[in-house]
Amino acid sequence: MDDGPFVFLVDDDADIRGSLSRALGLRGYIVKTFAKAQDFLDIYDSDISGCLLLDYGMPEMNGLQLQKHLRDMGSQLPVIFITGHGGVPESVEAMKMGAVDFLEKPFKQSVLIERIEAALDTDRRRRAVAVQTSGIMARFQSLTDREKEISLLLATRTGQNSSKEIARQLGISPRTVDHHRARILEKMDVGTVAELVETSLRAGLVSDGNA
Repeated sequence: MDDGPFVFLVDDDADIRGSLSRALGLRGYIVKTFAKAQDFLDIYDSDISGCLLLDYGMPEMNGLQLQKHLRDMGSQLPVIFITGHGGVPESVEAMKMGAVDFLEKPFKQSVLIERIEAALDTDRRRRAVAVQTSGIMARFQSLTDREKEISLLLATRTGQNSSKEIARQLGISPRTVDHHRARILEKMDVGTVAELVETSLRAGLVSDGNA
């Protein structure tokens, strides 16, 4: 399978699958259709970008159950529910679990396109953040144990992270801290300690309460 983005459509109604697939295909989307939730799960790969159009009322595993299953897998694939018989409790539950929207059939194609674009944009942004975070973590892992220790002190004790203060905490000389600081900034690809703090927050190495 290509890298996407794909519009995955899971609906047990063959007519719906056919009509939506054709309509979306004419608009340039790459659509993959499935009659059952399990058929989708059999091919699903979280590395593939896209969004999921999901019917609520299906036999065996309904849409809400599939959404829960994906969430339990750690998937962040954006979900748009399309349903002919969903009620308020179901839509509320779906939205609580992060669904982009809950559209009742029949719906305007323009509304669906708008939701698909929002879902794909959400997926793109999530993946960009994931790539950025992965890069930061890889650079952090390239630090020596001492550099990691000093890096976290620099990022978590803003205002108390002078070389003299860190040297006192670690029982080393300020000159040694200065040497490590320069190496840390170089390896983490940042120019200042402020940038190091921002980068560490972005990757979850430290929390807002500690920075």
